[in-house]
Amino acid sequence: IKGRPAHMPLLVLIDTRDAIRRLATEVPPAAETLMARFWPGGLTLLMPAHPDLPGGLTGGSAKIGIRQAGHPVARALARAAGGAITGTSANRSGRPGCSAIAALDPRIAADVDLFLDAGPLAGGHGSTVVDCTATPLLILREGAVAAGDLDLGPGQQPVDNSR
Repeated sequence: IKGRPAHMPLLVLIDTRDAIRRLATEVPPAAETLMARFWPGGLTLLMPAHPDLPGGLTGGSAKIGIRQAGHPVARALARAAGGAITGTSANRSGRPGCSAIAALDPRIAADVDLFLDAGPLAGGHGSTVVDCTATPLLILREGAVAAGDLDLGPGQQPVDNSR
């Protein structure tokens, strides 16, 4: 529906941090620190993917993008589905997202089987995406969490590759 290229991995939204163990082979210490500070919310962390995950989730990268959903409805959906669901912005690939169903791109709306309207969303920036498999950490996209807020202490400053 989005027209997203197959090599782009899909985000997995989780209800609780316990769901990570089914998705990632390890949780790097820096990821633990970032989760404690910013989850639930607008920070997506890339971790080493379990090898049995479908390639469509990882985009063939051997990494999985995980975020504990900030919205209570998204967390409830993840919980109802066993702890994890895929998630993406409601837009055509490369186009801005929307914060209300009424603003949805008509091409998306025509292909969707079901709308779940939890009210208008805050909108704004997407999540900040950090690759926790890289040393030092690599900021792939700056979004809801400012790059400067990701400081992990001396010698652990992430590299901002989002620009």
